[in-house]
Amino acid sequence: MSLAKRCIAELVGTFMLVYFGAGAAAVTLMMARGTNPPGFNIGIGALGGLADWFAIGFSFAIAIAVGIYALGRVSGAHFNPAVTIALWATKRFPSAETGAYIVAQLVGAAIASLLFALSAGMTSVTIGGLGATAPFPGVGYGQAILVEAIGTFVLMLVIMGVAVDKKAPAGFAGIMIGLTVGGIITATGNIAGASLNTARTFGPYLGDFLLGGANLWIYFPIYIIGPIVGAVVAAFFYDFITSETTG
Repeated sequence: MSLAKRCIAELVGTFMLVYFGAGAAAVTLMMARGTNPPGFNIGIGALGGLADWFAIGFSFAIAIAVGIYALGRVSGAHFNPAVTIALWATKRFPSAETGAYIVAQLVGAAIASLLFALSAGMTSVTIGGLGATAPFPGVGYGQAILVEAIGTFVLMLVIMGVAVDKKAPAGFAGIMIGLTVGGIITATGNIAGASLNTARTFGPYLGDFLLGGANLWIYFPIYIIGPIVGAVVAAFFYDFITSETTG
């Protein structure tokens, strides 16, 4: 496939991930508006705590799995700058195409957030924050980076095992990667938002900024450093742990 077609596939795949995944987070907050007694915190939305995060994680899981099965043969279905950078760092992806993939992913995420705001109305911005990620109260900057790095490490490790490795069984990549993302979001979402993906955070941040929502850019380095470090370490770790020694 030409680079242009592969970049379009990356744009569309990342669009799906953000529109439906981050959109689910925004809708959860919108549904919860006015449902809680003052001062009573039961989690992100009306269902309360883990159930909300499970629903959000499940939305991401479906969007990612569908994107992989629909577009994987075109672009490899990175849909995440951290994945692209990790594959580049381990010499599995050409330097000349890395920037183009990342730009396509960021553009897809931005379009998704803007179209979601158009679809759901301004309350998706003012109440739902377009599903933007940020550390929860009491979570420090370094702590949030650590959690994002650990979550993305696990995600990239699964990607290496079920999608990148030539010995991986065929046909399982989409569902296994999707379920991994869903599980990580359910477990760690209430710490730092469980982005695991710089583009996933970039889209809602830009949408909120342009449409008069919260200005969260101060937290953006968390979702650059954490996912990229976690993904790169996981890729090198996988190569190390699966390398065959002789002698």
